[in-house]
Amino acid sequence: MAYDERLAERIRQAVAGEPGLSEKAMFGGLAFLVHGHLAVSASGQGGLLLRIDPADAPDLTSRPHVRPFEMRGRAMDGWLHVQPEAVDDDADLQQWVDVGLAFARSLPPK
Repeated sequence: MAYDERLAERIRQAVAGEPGLSEKAMFGGLAFLVHGHLAVSASGQGGLLLRIDPADAPDLTSRPHVRPFEMRGRAMDGWLHVQPEAVDDDADLQQWVDVGLAFARSLPPK
């Protein structure tokens, strides 16, 4: 499945002006990186791929339409898949994008 280009454009608007921002095709989607670290991506599986602080996973995965991101059947620590239903509204999308941006900003530049 190709990533949702409309969602990618909405993410692009949500991250506009972020220092150190770049875009890169990754994991079948379009990733938005901050100083070389993936923050958020329009996922090739639909919805968002989101980088998070692993300590926040229990709280974040308790929300509707959010689960740990899996690669080859294995849950990846510090990564979430946010299903499209959770980002239908621009305010909801911005909240999720802000989570990914905040974690990426906390990492040293690559």
